[in-house]
Amino acid sequence: MLLVRGRAGGTALTGTIYERGEEPPSYKGAPDGDEPYVWVCDAFYEVHSGGSELELDGRTVNVAFESPMPRGFETREAAVTAAEDHVRTQFARVGLDAAAVEVEVVEQRPGADAHEESPAGVRPDDADRATGALESGETDDEDEA
Repeated sequence: MLLVRGRAGGTALTGTIYERGEEPPSYKGAPDGDEPYVWVCDAFYEVHSGGSELELDGRTVNVAFESPMPRGFETREAAVTAAEDHVRTQFARVGLDAAAVEVEVVEQRPGADAHEESPAGVRPDDADRATGALESGETDDEDEA
């Protein structure tokens, strides 16, 4: 499993690439399972009223979420490229420069303990939200300690 996380404006968005042999979530619209790599992540956009409030670059933005639309890919490279593009696009949809989004790809260890840090720097509890989580107000302060 690969976690693809984009950070910008004080917020992070994490999605998941399920690899061959891993079981992606199944729901209406999910790929049929024939593709060896499946990308799943939230999609969101800014709305003028309603939605969920998000602190972004010192301003409050209302966002609405679309149903996650999993996409299947034949190669890992194609899945990672599409995932990076998707994450950057979500930030651009709420007014941030897509080129300013920091994207990281982290391989999640199978069976990682929820209380220990993985060698790649992603806490397993982050993976619990990785089907497409938007994490408002995230800071790296504890990682720098």
